[in-house]
Amino acid sequence: MASDGTDAVAGPAPATASSEGARPVDVRSRGLQIRLAETPEEVRKAQELRYRVFVEEMSAKPTPAMRAERREFDAFDPYCDHLLILEASGTGEDRVVATYRFLRRAQALKAGGFYTATEYDISPLLTYPGEVMELGRSCVDPDYRTGANMQLLWRGITEYVLHFEVALLFGCASLYATDPASLAVPLSYLHHKHLAPKELRPRALESRFVDMNLLPPEEIDEKEALQHLPPLLKGYLRLGGYVGEGAVVDYEFGTTDVCVVVKTDVVTEKYRRHLTRQDRANETPAGEEAGGEPEKS
Repeated sequence: MASDGTDAVAGPAPATASSEGARPVDVRSRGLQIRLAETPEEVRKAQELRYRVFVEEMSAKPTPAMRAERREFDAFDPYCDHLLILEASGTGEDRVVATYRFLRRAQALKAGGFYTATEYDISPLLTYPGEVMELGRSCVDPDYRTGANMQLLWRGITEYVLHFEVALLFGCASLYATDPASLAVPLSYLHHKHLAPKELRPRALESRFVDMNLLPPEEIDEKEALQHLPPLLKGYLRLGGYVGEGAVVDYEFGTTDVCVVVKTDVVTEKYRRHLTRQDRANETPAGEEAGGEPEKS
């Protein structure tokens, strides 16, 4: 959970509007609004939510600066777009109840790289044609972890992807344990069933590499494996997502991470229409569970 100690808020202006003046993401549903953060104060609110979830709930280890400010932040934050789900309050200030951060090529160039590159060799992804985007630091307030709000997050992701014509999504998804042996079933399932093709396969850095091939295919209980995967990771897999080779243990966050890769051109038109349909945000599709477990990438 290292940080360079800087403010981690001030920085390049977030992507808030196109040349026509429209927000890249702007959806309202059931008293909630999903859009990008537009001010440093909104980014701080997202970081405060991240602190409550990652540090206070999930027991990640904060730096002294984070503990003093009760915000979870890093050196990438000023260069990212921060997706927010906002709830209007009676005081006139909207409350941030969910957040996700995005980092595209041009932003990563200014930031000195992608967060995922601190855990994985992502060179196969960087040579992919078109726009690529890293997703991370996903978390939802415990009182708002419902299937409907998960769908609202997916709608925000999809509208952003469509607006910026993103061709490839990637990021680190987290399983909340630091003993890979205790995760043998889900890690082996991901390795045998969802390993990325060679041309799209990130590999854990040699100094951090943890073998995911812990069980032979015939010993894997797929139902048990899926029960151990967080909802967002299962969502990526439903969209045709892959995982990279090797896992990484992050002791500061108390997680074992896998690198997820999703080609947006394999998302079916039916599901794409579902994700962007205005009148479906308050429904939970068949097979989608209420969730919102944090993912810290």
